Amino acid sequence: MERTAVGGVTGVTGPVPGPEPEVARLLVGMPRQRGPVGAVPVPAVTPPLHVVPVPAGAAALRARSSRPWRLFPTPTGTPFTLAYAAVLAVTSLIATYAAPDLVHALHQDSSTDVAHLVRTPVLVLLASALWVAGGFLGPYALGFLLVLTALERRIGGVRTALVFVTGHVLATLATEVPVGLAVLVGRLPDSSLFRLDYGISFGVATSTGALAGLLRPWLRWPALALSGGMLVQDLLNLTDPLTDWGHLISLVIGIGMWPVVRRWHAAHSKSGSVGPG
Repeated sequence: MERTAVGGVTGVTGPVPGPEPEVARLLVGMPRQRGPVGAVPVPAVTPPLHVVPVPAGAAALRARSSRPWRLFPTPTGTPFTLAYAAVLAVTSLIATYAAPDLVHALHQDSSTDVAHLVRTPVLVLLASALWVAGGFLGPYALGFLLVLTALERRIGGVRTALVFVTGHVLATLATEVPVGLAVLVGRLPDSSLFRLDYGISFGVATSTGALAGLLRPWLRWPALALSGGMLVQDLLNLTDPLTDWGHLISLVIGIGMWPVVRRWHAAHSKSGSVGPG
């Protein structure tokens, strides 16, 4: 081995001996740096898979979508529908077991006819929605339970109440105001001002139309075709044209609320407001 001096710095030339055997044994297993030639490759570490978290609300909705009892109201999942159903059950029992004269008087006082709408509009609009035509085991009651439960699970109780009340009020006015005008110009008798009109059917029809906007297309259009076809058939039978027109108007009101209920549904899903029921 030779030493040379370049620019006042002493350097080493010639082959550089490796470590002594004892030192070499101590170096075994220590990590080595990557070299240009003959370097020992470092095993590649596979990065962990990135797991995309699922929102709690969406996961809960999927987990519960297969539970058949969710078709009906529950205390925590649909409190508005359940409370309203309890009220309708009580009034249905009264209508079934109370004296006929008392029941007729209650229905008459709750009627949204023109005479009552002129005198006490708010009272009769609220009272008329406390009765179910056909009783609590009738088709309107079943439609109420299924439709409002499904709607409330998607948009919440307060918004479901707004949809129901909007349809109930607007469809009532759309059918009763023309009656008042017709009586005023002499096209209908004065007795038409006291036409008995009560029930939840307008609100249920509006909720049905609104709910259809939140369903998948393969279910939305058959549901609308079925419900709309039944309402048209009732109208063609001329059993109660004014009420039947009110049902069709209510369904159209619900369809017209699609942009609103879809925004409500998006906000409700984003907030994760999914009841445990």
